[in-house]
Amino acid sequence: MMNKLPRWVEYGAFLLTFVAGTVNAIGVLGFKHQAISHLSGTATLLATQLGAFRFGEAGHLVAVLLCFVAGAAFSGFVLSGFALSGQSLRLGKRYDLLLFTEAGLLIVAIYGFNHGFWLGHYAASAACGLQNALATTYSGAIVRTTHVTGIFTDLGIMLGAKLRGETFDKRKAILFLLIISGFIVGGVFGALAFNHIQFWTLVAPAVLCVLLALVYRVYRLRAGV
Repeated sequence: MMNKLPRWVEYGAFLLTFVAGTVNAIGVLGFKHQAISHLSGTATLLATQLGAFRFGEAGHLVAVLLCFVAGAAFSGFVLSGFALSGQSLRLGKRYDLLLFTEAGLLIVAIYGFNHGFWLGHYAASAACGLQNALATTYSGAIVRTTHVTGIFTDLGIMLGAKLRGETFDKRKAILFLLIISGFIVGGVFGALAFNHIQFWTLVAPAVLCVLLALVYRVYRLRAGV
């Protein structure tokens, strides 16, 4: 699958994980110390709240999970014809529309966070779900841009296979390292910026999404698709 993807996919993956790392840092630092870009911790929190019979907070966490799914569903609707087993990037797909939508959701999240509304968390979760589904569709499930657990796992599998003498896919390893680096760098940026401008930090990933959308649109138009 990697050899079917254009070289610039690595750069896109880094930038998208930077976006997710920034958003997640804002969630951890500024909204009940709760992660946003991935759902394992949220699902665990839901379980603990249900176990403590705190159904109000549990309802909020269910909404966060559903918003992530809704964002992914929107990507699936826009990028119709996707199959987890074999889809790769196609220039005719409306990735630009999805990136513009993600930027809009992040702006809504800023409003919600600044006014203490749960809407901020819901919008940010939907943005992350949308982005992760977008990356999944263009990479055939190789690239996940909102969490790095699977990336670390895949990298470990590759290293183990190399120790057994199997072929080591250097391009895939570089892609995984870029994803990990992007997520961490985004988190560092989010933490530093949050200390100065609070939730307005989310303007940066929103602008980055818009720029990526414009670059992709120009690239697609020049390619005549």
